[in-house]
Amino acid sequence: MLGVFSALEISASGLSAERVRMNTIASNLANARTTRTEQGGPYKRLDPVFEAVPLDRGVVATGGGASLVQVARIQEDQRPGMMVYEPGHPDANPAGYVEYPNVNAVEEMVNMITASRAYEAGVTSIETVKSMAHSAIDLGK
Repeated sequence: MLGVFSALEISASGLSAERVRMNTIASNLANARTTRTEQGGPYKRLDPVFEAVPLDRGVVATGGGASLVQVARIQEDQRPGMMVYEPGHPDANPAGYVEYPNVNAVEEMVNMITASRAYEAGVTSIETVKSMAHSAIDLGK
């Protein structure tokens, strides 16, 4: 059975993961027109990959327990960038095309709304746990 602190820890891990997701989305949007990076070529869109970690890290998960959320890694999106004909651009290839990042602003905004809603849900769960704890304390009076 979950205790108050375990429930708070689970919710906090979700909030932390969603914060990383929001920061990654912000980075994608900020670099949506970056055609040249230190690695060469255009910016590559990034995606955080979440994983479930058993709440009791000392016990092997049986598939039915509570889990924390953590960011396993941040990976590059392998989709190709968009080729735009701009022969005067300094990064244009010999045919006059510039490869822009594989960032779609609409897709990123949808992801941001989803992450924001997930963050709100985590905050709501923390508020609910706090309210339940206060009610339990009041019963004990």
